[in-house]
Amino acid sequence: MYFKNFQKIYYDYNINGEKELKVVTDITKNVRFRKEVLSNISAYDYYDIKDGETPEIIAEKIYGNPEYHWIIMLANDKYDYLSDFPLDTHKLEKFINEKYGDKVYGIHHYENGKGLVVNSSYPGAVSVSNYDYEIRINESKRKIKIVSKDIINLILTNLSNL
Repeated sequence: MYFKNFQKIYYDYNINGEKELKVVTDITKNVRFRKEVLSNISAYDYYDIKDGETPEIIAEKIYGNPEYHWIIMLANDKYDYLSDFPLDTHKLEKFINEKYGDKVYGIHHYENGKGLVVNSSYPGAVSVSNYDYEIRINESKRKIKIVSKDIINLILTNLSNL
């Protein structure tokens, strides 16, 4: 659905030494939400992603159509399903163990009382383990913006007018 309104272009392929002209979808078009739309607090709500939810699942749950997953992605400046969405508990544990090995609970960095990164000699510095650091990063990906159902038709109209 997302690419259906994108312009078609001719692309010159070299297949087995033979040049062949094919019609392809121009995926280089840069589509984003207007900043004024996302800065308007009434245009969206917040949503906390639950373990195992994908953009398709969320779009189906919120908009009744899994093909609107791209609206979820664009509204949140998320472009990569793997690195931009939180991992479920099992995958996160596996990721942390593979990344840090036997240093899972080693010190990643130190913070002051306000959560700012400081040197270990800073008065009152508190250590943050590799495990806690990765948990924080993963959890920071849970809260996303959900564009109001009231403006979905406007978004779809704008997309069709590319």
